Amino acid sequence: MKHYAYIVECADGTYYCGYTNDLEKRIETHNRGKGAKYTKPRLPVVLVYYEEFDSKEEAMSREWHLKQLSHAQKKALIK
Repeated sequence: MKHYAYIVECADGTYYCGYTNDLEKRIETHNRGKGAKYTKPRLPVVLVYYEEFDSKEEAMSREWHLKQLSHAQKKALIK
């Protein structure tokens, strides 16, 4: 099973990082307003970056590193 660390851009221009094993379903869930509490007021979200991993631990580790990046660093990473 593949696992993903991802960044979505919210409608207000902010970024949200997460990890999942079903990327398509997770983005759909965010856009239905049932994602993390931080994305609800920022609908819709657009997937702008993701990485694929073989283990959940690797994806979680990458998510943690993505969360440590500043807004400018995230923007530079995805462009």
